[in-house]
Amino acid sequence: MQPKEKENKIVERPIYKRALSVTRAVLSYAVLFSLIILIACNANTRTQDLDVPFVPTPQPVVDRMLELADAGPGDYVIDLGSGDGRIVIAAAELGATAHGIDLDPDRIEQANKNARMAGVTDRVMFVEGDIFEEDFSQASVITMYLLSSVNRRLRPRLLDELRPGTRVVSHSFDMGDWEPERSVEVEPYDSNVVHHVYLWIIPARVDGRWEWKIDGQSHSFTVAQHYQEVNVTLNAGNSELNTSNAVLRGERISFMAERGNRHYVYSGKVDGDRIVGSVQIHTGDNHRLESWTATRSGSGR
Repeated sequence: MQPKEKENKIVERPIYKRALSVTRAVLSYAVLFSLIILIACNANTRTQDLDVPFVPTPQPVVDRMLELADAGPGDYVIDLGSGDGRIVIAAAELGATAHGIDLDPDRIEQANKNARMAGVTDRVMFVEGDIFEEDFSQASVITMYLLSSVNRRLRPRLLDELRPGTRVVSHSFDMGDWEPERSVEVEPYDSNVVHHVYLWIIPARVDGRWEWKIDGQSHSFTVAQHYQEVNVTLNAGNSELNTSNAVLRGERISFMAERGNRHYVYSGKVDGDRIVGSVQIHTGDNHRLESWTATRSGSGR
């Protein structure tokens, strides 16, 4: 969340004539002091309403964030805490549709002005709202420059509400124990400060027990999942197979299995409680490709 920058104000002190009475002077100072306290309280309340101070992301970092997310035509980019709109505008300039969410109405006004200047108002919008309440489930790319504590608060919503395969990019701050798919360093040309950019891909939920048949024989595998990390145990009939190279990336899952001289290479797309894909079956010098449809029969959660 990006709060409004504080303005440096010069307060001119009134010059009182000696003819003023002491009582009048005391009352004037009392009123002035009360006004100062009231302004300070309002400013403090406003700051507490904002989750994150507004600090603009350098343009080279903006460009690297969108590059890491592979944002472009066909994407819907949502920037959480959009500030002056620079990430939303840059996404639109790449051909994406985008919108930003920010609590601060002054930032919304500034972002709309910047979008008009950039000539992208037909592909962007800015919403004054709370990132913990606004709907962002339609995004294919989420960008943010928040704080680690705010990222962790958002993490359950990101995992529960975004479609598998959605890319999430954060400037400077991580997601706690959710390890990123990639992280890069960016050092803008006009600064000696190194900026970190992190990429996550929303994983499908695959934990639990899955069943299918190959050549009339029942197969099953059990998946233990920690974010995108998966551990697969596979059985054919009453025999457990050796499994390896289990990978979950978004909605795609793949793994290998062996039993004797038979080698399986599974690849599929997760769709709720079904996985549909193919399996390569290698037996000695014989190779064939079969369709593969597995159904979840029990949850590991």
